[in-house]
Amino acid sequence: MKNFIIIWVGELISNIGSGMTAFALAIYIYQLTGSVTYVSLITLLAYMPTVLLSPIGGILADRYDRRMLMICGDSFSGLGLLYILLSIKYGSGGIFPICIGVTISSIFVALMEPAYRATVSDLLSEDEYAKASGMVQIAGNAKYLVSPAIAGILLSVSDISLILFLDFSTFAITILAVSIARRHLQKPKKKEEHESLIKEFREGFQLLNEKKEVQSLIVVMTLTCFFVGFIQTLIAPMILALSNAQTVGYIESICAVGMVAGSIFIGIFGIKKNKYWKVLFSASILCGVFMVFAGLRTNLLFISGALFLFFLTLPFINTCGEVLLRVSVSNDLQGRIWGLVSLLTQVGMIIAYATCGVIADTVFEPMFLHSGLLAQSIGKIIGTGEGRGMAFMLVLSGLGMILAMIFVQKTRGVKELK
Repeated sequence: MKNFIIIWVGELISNIGSGMTAFALAIYIYQLTGSVTYVSLITLLAYMPTVLLSPIGGILADRYDRRMLMICGDSFSGLGLLYILLSIKYGSGGIFPICIGVTISSIFVALMEPAYRATVSDLLSEDEYAKASGMVQIAGNAKYLVSPAIAGILLSVSDISLILFLDFSTFAITILAVSIARRHLQKPKKKEEHESLIKEFREGFQLLNEKKEVQSLIVVMTLTCFFVGFIQTLIAPMILALSNAQTVGYIESICAVGMVAGSIFIGIFGIKKNKYWKVLFSASILCGVFMVFAGLRTNLLFISGALFLFFLTLPFINTCGEVLLRVSVSNDLQGRIWGLVSLLTQVGMIIAYATCGVIADTVFEPMFLHSGLLAQSIGKIIGTGEGRGMAFMLVLSGLGMILAMIFVQKTRGVKELK
């Protein structure tokens, strides 16, 4: 556990930096263009390459030294940030350099993420998986808890360049942490020659095809990623329409306390082995309910409360899904399976990122203007004006998640999870 904690601290610091950059870029782009479409485009480019390349990263994590993959992934992803920083500071600025920079970073994160997930199995026993998952989520959730508040304060006294520089500096800490713990990380089994990538892909898909319960998990996590993708893209512009960047940062940080609270609870108490699916299903339904609440009112306290409860449910969904998958797959296949699962499940989030901005700008936002199609009907319930079309999209997303989970509950593979 000691070596896991060393790596975890490095990832915690790195995630805080990444969260600051993500928040600052969303605010910067929205204020520069006034378009949710451009915000979702940058989010898509920062996310899609990692997802699409994660199966290759997973195979590499099974073939080669996982510690070196994490170090290389962190090191080279920093090049994208450096390019954005130099473009804003000394170049012409604009959207295009940001698109290139976030894409470069995302490509190299694909090397690191499967290796990092597989490393948990290297360092810990099965009994420690649930608690470790809670800790991993605490580190991941720091980008929602700590980062927005810090970034909001920094943006009020400086500009985005300072945040990019601080984020770039955090990569050195992550590399140092992995280097300290490197002796205890698994080295790949020696083979006279490696199988082809295509054959290893087929082996991974064959394993998934044989396990109906894993297929059910993939469906659940894909749906979760799809609907969560909407809230991740829309929440900052929606709140920004009601307030300013600093307030958005404070609200996102306060709301994310719920996610950390859930992660801490799991990290301390864990979840009983025979309760994973029941907890996963219940948390998913509640997640949808709170998503609906987040779009119903313009009152910032009400929105904050709904988002707090929404984020509170996510660690339970993530932990149950992760543990159920981890115990179903042998350790020597963990890298490629995590890569494939990341690809299959997060396609839902890619679709959300690719579509929600355009839908918001062209369909729902105009409907909730004072003379819009829904202003005199649904608008009387959730409000009218800038941002309320995005709020209605959150309501629809929450309802969609609830209905989808009820449908999945009745599928065949779920019975093997109970």
